[in-house]
Amino acid sequence: MKLQDRIALVTGAGSGIGRAIALLFAEEGARVVANDVDLAAAEQTVGAMKPGQGRAVRADVADSAQVRAMFAEIERAWGRLDVLVNNAGIARAPGEDVEGRLRKSEARLGELLSPEGITTHWDVTQAMSDETWRRMLAVHLDGTFFCSREALRLMSRQNAGVIINMSSVAGLTGLEVAPHYSAAKGGILAFTRAVAREVGSRNIRVNAICPGFIDTPMTAHVGAPRRTLIARQAPLGRWGEPREIAATALFLASDDAAFFTGQWLSPNGGLFIG
Repeated sequence: MKLQDRIALVTGAGSGIGRAIALLFAEEGARVVANDVDLAAAEQTVGAMKPGQGRAVRADVADSAQVRAMFAEIERAWGRLDVLVNNAGIARAPGEDVEGRLRKSEARLGELLSPEGITTHWDVTQAMSDETWRRMLAVHLDGTFFCSREALRLMSRQNAGVIINMSSVAGLTGLEVAPHYSAAKGGILAFTRAVAREVGSRNIRVNAICPGFIDTPMTAHVGAPRRTLIARQAPLGRWGEPREIAATALFLASDDAAFFTGQWLSPNGGLFIG
């Protein structure tokens, strides 16, 4: 077992990629703290593990006080943390016109083949509110910072540990329908590099995963025409599965990746080839 007796925290573990990572880590011997803003969802993830293998903890990672309380619970229970996966995220923030964006997406698909070209414009940035922008960055970027800060305080005691940050192909290429999401994910990549340089002397490794389009509840709102178009743009011709991202996280968390730090791995089916 690659994570035997290690203590791992996975944020956003109530569904999708986070759930897949938490379950795989448990299968590989880790004791897993499954965090989610929805406690019932986190408890369902823990319920799928062997008895005593996991613990569900509710916290909004965008709230530093809640994050501190979560880590205090981890410290009381185990006194250490070996692996942190900063996975918690949202696909849309308050005030976003998702339905309107889907309509534009369908219109643009038709216009791609029109002799007039594109006449339906995204106009996402100019219409975005402060609240929408700030909530997206708060969950992804602030949450990654808040959890990493607390994790490093524990990992520094043992001069060992692994942090895995969930970025995205959006952070590598930009996503035209989500400038706020792209900014947050790009920031996570820069944060990953900086912290990896900072804590390498403590034998703490920090890496990132940049998934492509993965079939999860967070992407369920993507309409069928655009879903098909995205799949066809990737050389492998399909969307990814959460278990494929979980396998990448397991590699980075394990000793197999002992010489990896400050890096990003992008399971994306060839959608982005860097």
